[in-house]
Amino acid sequence: MQQLPEQIRSFIAIELPDEIKGSLARLRRELERDEHTFIKWVGPGAIHLTLKFLGNISSKQVTEVTKAIEEAARGISPFHLELSELGAFPNMKQPRVLWVGIGGELDKLLGLQQNVDFALTHLGFAREERPFAPHLTLARIRETASPIQRKSFGELVMSTDLEINHCLDVEHVSLMRSQLTPSGPIYTRLSLVKLKVG
Repeated sequence: MQQLPEQIRSFIAIELPDEIKGSLARLRRELERDEHTFIKWVGPGAIHLTLKFLGNISSKQVTEVTKAIEEAARGISPFHLELSELGAFPNMKQPRVLWVGIGGELDKLLGLQQNVDFALTHLGFAREERPFAPHLTLARIRETASPIQRKSFGELVMSTDLEINHCLDVEHVSLMRSQLTPSGPIYTRLSLVKLKVG
């Protein structure tokens, strides 16, 4: 087994099945243009639904963070989510982040996220101050992009007829490691917690 480094950049997330990753890759191909050098796409294999970003944890904390996730997941049965519309933060006229929205059993998703947030306070992690807005990040528009470039990209997204209706059965939660590299982050699962009632 590979030895973990002393400090691990980590987060808690719901991973996506290969079918959805493939669909998001096709979506990217629909929108990608050679002239859009100001768009930084997220690799389809790296797209996930983040529940909480932890920052650096020690390798010794992996076990106790996993136990906190198990506590948070107790009593929450597997649930159903759906991929819905495309959107952007702050808006499509001047986008900074392009995302796919999430629908379905959002009450269960929100309950799980709040449980995770609360369980980790016992380990010294701060509660999230911003309200949870579930989404999948597809791309980030670089700071160097001009208002005209942002506007034209937003118009392209809005004018493209995109099929992104997919279902996601959430059956487990993952503690993930994030390694930052020049070619983009590499994500590795550190532990997996299954959802089950009882």
